[in-house]
Amino acid sequence: MGAFVFFAIIILMLAGAGCYISFRLCRGLEVFFSGIKFTPVLLITELLILMMVLGVVQLFADFPPSVRHILVVFSSGFMGIFVYLLLFTAAADILLAVPRLLNLPFTGHHLFRGVVTTTVLILTVITCTYGFVNARQIDTVKYNIDLPGKKDISDMNVVLLSDVHLGALGSESRLDDIVETINAQDPDLVLIAGDFFDTNFTSIQDPEAALETLHGLKPTYGIYACPGNHDAGGTVPQMEDFMKKAGINLLKDSSAVIDDRMVIVGRRDSSPIGGYGNEERKPLSDYFTREDPSLPVIVLDHNPKSVEEYGSEADLVLCGHTHRGQIFPGRLITDLIYTVDYGYYRKDPQSPHVIVTSGVGYWGPPMKVASESEIVSISFSSGN
Repeated sequence: MGAFVFFAIIILMLAGAGCYISFRLCRGLEVFFSGIKFTPVLLITELLILMMVLGVVQLFADFPPSVRHILVVFSSGFMGIFVYLLLFTAAADILLAVPRLLNLPFTGHHLFRGVVTTTVLILTVITCTYGFVNARQIDTVKYNIDLPGKKDISDMNVVLLSDVHLGALGSESRLDDIVETINAQDPDLVLIAGDFFDTNFTSIQDPEAALETLHGLKPTYGIYACPGNHDAGGTVPQMEDFMKKAGINLLKDSSAVIDDRMVIVGRRDSSPIGGYGNEERKPLSDYFTREDPSLPVIVLDHNPKSVEEYGSEADLVLCGHTHRGQIFPGRLITDLIYTVDYGYYRKDPQSPHVIVTSGVGYWGPPMKVASESEIVSISFSSGN
C-alpha cells in the first residue's frame, strides 16, 4: 500500500509538472504561433510523460519485446528533455520573479514572453544535444595506488568499469567502443563494479551479438564482476548465464585469488532492485578472511555508501553506481549524499584506498551533463 501511494504521488507530481511546462510553452509561443492551443500541447506532454513512466515500469513487468523497445526509446529519449525543460522553465520564472513583482513594463509585453520561452527552448536543445553526444564519448582515467608491504603487483595493469546498463537505449551499439577502449589499455585484469545489466535481461535486443563483442576482451587474468542494484530481479538466471558465456566471473559474496598475487572480493549490492531471490548480501567476515597478509585485497562493491565499513581487511575498494549524478543537478545531489561520489578517497592511512567511477554507461536518458563516461586504468606502486 505504501509503495502504491508513493507511486501515485510521483505520477501526480509529473502530471503537474507537465501541465506547468505546457502552460508556459503556450503562453510564450502564442506570440509567434497564434493558433497554438493549450489543450493539444498538454495532451501531447502528458502522453509523453505516461510513456516515460511506462518506460520505467517495463523494467519490472512482462511486456512483449517489441512494446518494451518502443517504451524504452520514447521514455529514455524524452526523460532528459523533460528534466531540462522543467529546470530551465522554472529557472526563468524564478529569475524574473522580482521584475514581475516590481511590475516593470517589459515583463508584461507579449514579445518578452516569447523571447524568454524561445531562450528556454534553445537552452534545452543545446544542453540535451551536448548530453547525448557527451554520453557516447569514453574517457580513460588513470590512478596509481601505493601498496607498501604487499606483494609486488607493479606490473599488473587493472581496468575498472561499471554501470554498462546493457539493455538501456543505445547501450548495445556502444559495446564495440567500450571493448576497444578497454583493450587499448592492454589490461591484465578487467574488473566490473556492478550494474552490467539494466534491470531486465529481456531489454537486450541482440544478446548473441553482445556476446560476440564481449569475447573480444582477453585480459591476461580474466574478467571479474560483482552484481549491482540493477543486476537483480526476476531475470537474474539469464543475466548470470550470459555473464558465464561472456567469460565474466561473477563474484557474489565470494573471492578469487589472481596469479597467487592478489585477491579479488565481489560483494552483492545492498539494495538490489527486485532482490536476488532467496539470497541476501552477507557481512564480509562471513565468507572472507585475509589468510595471507602479503596479498593485496581488492573489493568490488557497487554502491559507495558502504565504503566506511571497510578497514584493514581490504586494500582497495572499487565502486560505481553514482554516475556522478549523470545529469546536472544530479551531481550536486550525489556529492551531498555520499562520502565520496566520484574519484579517489582514503579516510586515513589505516583505511583502504577507494576509487568510485562515474561509469561507462547511463541509466534512463542516454545523456551525461556535468559527468563523463569513463573506464579506469589502475596501476600499482611496488609493494616492497
